[in-house]
Amino acid sequence: MAELLQCDVAVVGAGTAGLAAERAARKNGASTVLIDPAFKGTTCATVGCMPSKLLIAAAKEARSIGRAGLFGIEVESVRIDGAAVLRRVRSERDRFAARTRESSIHSLPDGVAIRARARFDSPNRLVLDDGRAIEARAIVIATGSAPVLPPPFAALGDAALTSDGIFDLSDLPKRLAVVGSGAIGLELAQAFAHLGVAVALFDKGQHMAKLRCPKVHATLRDVLERDLALHLGVEVSPEPAKEGVCLRWTGDDAGEAVFDKVLVAVGRRPQLAALALEKTGLPLDEEGVPLHDRATMRCGDSAIFLAGDVAADLPLLHEASHDGAIAGRNAAAFPAPIRASRNTAFSITFTEPALATIGKAEADGAVTGTATFADQGRARVEGRNDGVLTLYAAAPEGRLIGADLIAPAGEHLAHMLAWAIQRGTTATELLEMPFYHPTIEEGLKQALRTICASTPIPLPQDQDTGTPAGA
Repeated sequence: MAELLQCDVAVVGAGTAGLAAERAARKNGASTVLIDPAFKGTTCATVGCMPSKLLIAAAKEARSIGRAGLFGIEVESVRIDGAAVLRRVRSERDRFAARTRESSIHSLPDGVAIRARARFDSPNRLVLDDGRAIEARAIVIATGSAPVLPPPFAALGDAALTSDGIFDLSDLPKRLAVVGSGAIGLELAQAFAHLGVAVALFDKGQHMAKLRCPKVHATLRDVLERDLALHLGVEVSPEPAKEGVCLRWTGDDAGEAVFDKVLVAVGRRPQLAALALEKTGLPLDEEGVPLHDRATMRCGDSAIFLAGDVAADLPLLHEASHDGAIAGRNAAAFPAPIRASRNTAFSITFTEPALATIGKAEADGAVTGTATFADQGRARVEGRNDGVLTLYAAAPEGRLIGADLIAPAGEHLAHMLAWAIQRGTTATELLEMPFYHPTIEEGLKQALRTICASTPIPLPQDQDTGTPAGA
């Protein structure tokens, strides 16, 4: 007879969401187990945020050197050692991943971590591939996601890459095709281009990164086209070629070209296939994901909860961590889950300049304000005077509800705006805050004043120094 383990909360998956769920459940008095076949670290540390930012950091240095002439500094004989760039990416990535593994496993009490694969045998019972079984009062599914690799690209063998494998290249390719203009596609396409790779970016849609503001999207397009070939609204068809991959595409600029490698960045799919969800009786959406409430992460009226990328809501690390905390707490409290207030949604794409989407763009009587960084003082001083920012506010009081931006220091502007939006700050209230001169943050004033002019709330007079926009 199989050994039977019993606990209050079983968590399947030891990524960011699973670790947060187990921690929250245990903190709330539940006995827990955390099940994972490898405990290899989080997606962020191993194949996501950290290795991509390491590559982007190298690209940023290369771009800075290439632009030194703008400041009267002549640099000769610059050579990018692609093998050395990727060695550092892997070395630092492995360091981050090891530290994540060590800190996560060492923080767990004895007996909590179980190295095994789990699948459902009933709504509250899991069977493990080591022959054991677990009965739990509540179960959290946090098995993450994996890159989508459509069959035509899978047939290319090692010439087709996803974000899970691209950082293991031994050297930079000379020619790279990137399929997909989401965050991963945009970041890596531009980074490889700044490192001297001939890059072409393809997408079947005409719109990149789910941007809502046409001005921000147009600026993004202009920025990208300086460094790479951009093909939007096209269907691509790959086939093996003697020197890599031949990619043919349809559309207004139909053509074909040969590339050494193709990075496929068309999305990630929740990892659910091995869980035998049919044993749970849960209703699923068209993608096979259990229907759930984001305020509780609970699936219907069951004792099963989702957390992280597997929920297919907002596949971002900070959202996964919040999901895990909500799911773990509510699994411990089952059958009386607590509804949580979700943070203001925002995402940052680490292009140069950085791209961000924050909050909502629509509300009854919504007004907008736009600012350009083309002649903004600090941005021009640093030769970073690219960018547009659009704020969305709810009338009549001008309360900020969202933003789209591509701007220098965009990641920092995005945080400040997300915090202001979550606190319900109005454009007038934000203008009344101190702005140091000269800073990128001053670039917000133009958009904030436009919103104030469109609402009954008067513009703060004591904050308008009359300083020209470019000074």
